[in-house]
Amino acid sequence: MNVLVEAAVESLDDALAAIDGGADRLELCANLAVGGTTPHRDVISAVLASANIPVLAMIRPRGGSFVYSSKELDRMRHDIELAIRLGVSGVVFGVLDAEHRVEVEQTRSLAEVAGPAQVTFHRAIDRTPDLLAAADALASLGVARVLTSGGAATASEGFATLTKLVSHVGEKLVVVAGGGVRATNVQELVEATGVREVHARCELNAARIGAIKDVLIRM
Repeated sequence: MNVLVEAAVESLDDALAAIDGGADRLELCANLAVGGTTPHRDVISAVLASANIPVLAMIRPRGGSFVYSSKELDRMRHDIELAIRLGVSGVVFGVLDAEHRVEVEQTRSLAEVAGPAQVTFHRAIDRTPDLLAAADALASLGVARVLTSGGAATASEGFATLTKLVSHVGEKLVVVAGGGVRATNVQELVEATGVREVHARCELNAARIGAIKDVLIRM
């Protein structure tokens, strides 16, 4: 079974460890302790110079709420433009309104800045009251994929919603299961939900990524 493994990394050393472990794609962030923020341009450049797999850049000006001011949105547009100029394969962001629903117009605006680069809507979707409705909104905007734990603390806990989500979106949107994905649970997660992409934090741990890959290869 061909299941893609995306590794969340926040440094060049993290990225090299993830690649050594067999990661298929990198999500490059700063400050993973708060869920990830926009990495510095020098880190993006260093990782791109060393990576032989696609690199996505997190676009998030701060931790905390996913409701952004106009100034923050301008910063996000600038950061998207910069990351794409540097050569990333895509960008990762998430914008919600005051009711925790997808902020459609702001998401459209950011996606337009990204142009042909692929857009991933991150786990901000797990804050929304209706994940299926949120996924429909994202699919209508041309978002390529969504990173989600099914609205739960971990993907294993949210597998029932992940299963519904995968079935609901079909080919319109790629669902990436993230949140506590490990070698000990990835087979059950993939088999139960039907996801074909999973997301795990590397933390300089090539063995963690390698163990996940080994399980998936044996499936």
